[in-house]
Amino acid sequence: MKMRSCVAESYHSRDFDWDELKQEIESDPCFQCHLLPYKDGDGEQASQLQQEEAWNKFYVRHSTGKFFKERRYLLKEFPELGSCQEGSRVLEVGCGNGSTALAILGGKSKCVVYACDCSNEAIAKAKEIVAAAYSTCHRDRFCPFQCDFSKDGFPSWLIYNDKELQKHQGDSSIVNISEISGLEPTSSETRCCYVGGVEFVTLIFTLSAIPYERMPGAIRHCFSVLKPGGLLFFRDYGLYDMTMLRFKSDQRVGFREYMRSDGTRSYFFCLDTIRALTSSAGFNELELEYCCVNSTNRKNGKTMKRVWVHGKFQKPAL
Repeated sequence: MKMRSCVAESYHSRDFDWDELKQEIESDPCFQCHLLPYKDGDGEQASQLQQEEAWNKFYVRHSTGKFFKERRYLLKEFPELGSCQEGSRVLEVGCGNGSTALAILGGKSKCVVYACDCSNEAIAKAKEIVAAAYSTCHRDRFCPFQCDFSKDGFPSWLIYNDKELQKHQGDSSIVNISEISGLEPTSSETRCCYVGGVEFVTLIFTLSAIPYERMPGAIRHCFSVLKPGGLLFFRDYGLYDMTMLRFKSDQRVGFREYMRSDGTRSYFFCLDTIRALTSSAGFNELELEYCCVNSTNRKNGKTMKRVWVHGKFQKPAL
C-alpha cells in the first residue's frame, strides 16, 4: 500500500477536488493577498543577468545533487518517452542537474537526449551526474548545452525546417556531439548526429521559473524545434499549490508570480493559462489536468495539499 501511495504521489493523483480547494482558498481572508490584482512596482524585480546568477548560485548550493531526485515517474506519466523508437530525439528544456535526463536515459528506449539550461553550473552538474550514473553507451546519447530559451530561443541546428533538412540532408544537418556537450565520444558512430528537429520536448518545472511576459515566446520556441506530430510534455506548479500559499505578499513580482529569497522565481498555473499559451503557439491539446496530491511530511506528520499541472500537447502533422 505504501508503494502504491508513493507512486500516486509521484505522478498522478486526485486525492482531493481542485475546485473545492479553490473555494476554500478564495473564501479564506488569510489568503486574500494572493488573489489581488498586481500593480507594476509592487514587488521586487530582477534583471535577466541577476536571474541567471541566482540559478547558478542555486545549483552551487545544491551541488551534491541530493536536492533533486531522479524523476522516474515521468516514464509512467509520459509513456511515449519509454517506448519511442531507437534514435528518437528528446529535448529537455531546463535540465537542471539532469534528474529528468537520468530517467529517460535509463528507460528501455535508446533515444538521444538533448538537454539545455540557462545555468552553466547546472550543465556542469548534469554532465557529472550522468557520467557517474551510466555507462559510455548511455553517455553518448546525452548532449547537454547552455541556452536561455526564453531569451534567445534555441540554436539554429535544433530548429525544425523541412525545406532545409531536405536541402542539406546528410550534410550540414550533421552536428558534432562533442562540440555541443563537451563530452568525448568513444566511437566514430557517435561523433555526429542528425538534428534539425526533435520528436519530443519535455518542459518539467521550467516554465514557472521564467518571467510571465516571456512565456508566450518560450512556448513558441518549443514549437519551433518539434517535428510535425511531435509532442510537448508539460508538468509544473498548479494554482493554489501549498508552496504558493507560503509566499508572503512582499514576494509577489506579478499576478500568481513570486520571487524567492534566493532570487529565483516561481509562477503557479491554472489550466486556462497553459491552454492559452499552447494554443496560441499552434499546439493541439491532448491532455491537460490538475494533479492533486495529499503529501505527508514524515517529520511532523502534517498533510500538505500539493497541486501540479499535467499536460500533453502535439504539433499538428503536415
